[in-house]
Amino acid sequence: MNNNIYLTWIFLFFGIYANAQEQVLTPEEAIQLTLEHNYGIKIANNTVKVAENNTSIFNSGYLPTLTGNAGATYNLDNTEAEFSNGTTTTLNSAESSRYNASLNLNYTLFDGLGRKYNYKRLKEQYQLSELEARETIENTVLQLFSVYYSVAQLSENTSAIMETFEISKDRLTRSEYQFEYGQNTKLEVLNAQVDINNDSITIVNTEQQLRNTKRDLNVILGNKLTLDFNVDTTINFAFELDKEALWTKTKATNVSLLQVEKNINISSLDVKSNRSQYLPTVGLTGTYGWNKNNNNAASFVAVSTNTGLSGGINLSWNLFDGGSTLISVKNAKITLENQQLQKEQILIDIERNFNNAWDDYQNKILIYELQERNIKTSQNNFDRTKEKFKIGQVNSIEFRQAQLNLLNAELSRNQAKYNAKLAELVILQLSGDLLNVKF
Repeated sequence: MNNNIYLTWIFLFFGIYANAQEQVLTPEEAIQLTLEHNYGIKIANNTVKVAENNTSIFNSGYLPTLTGNAGATYNLDNTEAEFSNGTTTTLNSAESSRYNASLNLNYTLFDGLGRKYNYKRLKEQYQLSELEARETIENTVLQLFSVYYSVAQLSENTSAIMETFEISKDRLTRSEYQFEYGQNTKLEVLNAQVDINNDSITIVNTEQQLRNTKRDLNVILGNKLTLDFNVDTTINFAFELDKEALWTKTKATNVSLLQVEKNINISSLDVKSNRSQYLPTVGLTGTYGWNKNNNNAASFVAVSTNTGLSGGINLSWNLFDGGSTLISVKNAKITLENQQLQKEQILIDIERNFNNAWDDYQNKILIYELQERNIKTSQNNFDRTKEKFKIGQVNSIEFRQAQLNLLNAELSRNQAKYNAKLAELVILQLSGDLLNVKF
């Protein structure tokens, strides 16, 4: 009676939990939620917006500057004035005031092409930030599916363990009946109870792992789901992948290679920008001003007002700056050389990573196919053992071993399936094709 109550509680608990899981989160929906709500991706997109703002014409140095100035001065003086005819005048607390206002225009006509290269650099920096955001998205999507497939694997593992639990339950019932009719000993019943207890513990642990992993997945999704969801356990492999075609695409579109190429372009522009300091700067200035002076009685002019427009052109040429420009150019060339060396190093690393990933993918596909065959063998072995167990030709230990062999084969097959899919996604990430995958 106690065993029946215990089993009822187990099935009631997991039955309610299973019924609550109605929503199926597809890979496409998971990607969409991640792109919209993942915080790392949001931050990366904001960084791109900042870089885009920096490429505005208002940040280029090509536009003139216009400033307005205004001022007022008040004086209270004690003045003693002696004129040329010998007369003198003494003024105490003599008041005077001055007022001015002006608009000043400054425009750089030529600065040695420095702003041209700086503006190009800002555009290259913007494109680099886009590549960095893409790298963040690719890494996040790969992380997403690593957790997504962990949820899928644990879901399938739970189903397999529940099937094993059902078999153990039937075995316990059969053993109790056989014991009541004197066809076996109490030992068989106790063995069945031990096995069903072990299966129950495995279920509890696996369910806890599943809930924890769903929480991990929800973090990547920006915490936009409840735990009441399932994932799609269907896997489609891209068996038509061609190694040479993928390697060609990798050299052309791998995000790390594209980033280092952008850095090379930026360093090349830095060299040109620093060289521009050898050339003169030509500027245009213009002023429209108004001035009014209220003089004290000692002045020949009591009030004067001036309004006028002035303009000019200026040239500034730093003929010798102590060698700082020379050093800047040399250092910029070294930085450019380092970027070119880094590209060669990255290309070597990517080729190694690509070959390793390809071999890993091929091995995991092979392992998955072997595990699929192993399932059939283990199922056939269990079915035969089950029939022999019913007629008493094998004991409970042999039956349990066949049962565990089938369960382990199913768990291994599940792991191999998702490992193979993740290995495929790693190759696609290296080739720059991850975000174009059709799930």
